[in-house]
Amino acid sequence: MSQENAAGKPKRGLKRPIEVVRAELLNDSDTKKIAAAVNMKLEDYVELVLKYAQDKDLQPELNIVPDDELRKNGITPVTSDEAADIIIRGMKGELPGSAPDFDNSKFEQKASGGKPSLTTPDPATPAASAPPAAPAGPQDAAARQAMLDQIKRGGGGRA
Repeated sequence: MSQENAAGKPKRGLKRPIEVVRAELLNDSDTKKIAAAVNMKLEDYVELVLKYAQDKDLQPELNIVPDDELRKNGITPVTSDEAADIIIRGMKGELPGSAPDFDNSKFEQKASGGKPSLTTPDPATPAASAPPAAPAGPQDAAARQAMLDQIKRGGGGRA
């Protein structure tokens, strides 16, 4: 195989023509609901899904932007203490989108197909009537400070 061929062809891509998959995604009601739930235009969401579907080895992008550039664009960067607090709150399930918010999001795993759904569960099922799990209780100040210190140092406390 030549280098030109390898560079132009996605790895482990779709087995069906992209036009067919794109049309199915654009007409799929769950795809429309998910695009709306993540505040994206349907077409943009479908193209993003197709980008990753065409290359299974493709990893999501992470852009690191200097604080000065963020300020130029009207974004106030978070301090290291604020970043550490966000991480801790995320680990404790206190951020929007984490449990119990995710559990209450109405996304559910269907028995067949394995793709997410936004349908409301049947009230007759026990899962629908169960109260959502409460986030973990407050953490003591010493443990919280120790975790903040570890995060600031960039370590997990491992030797």
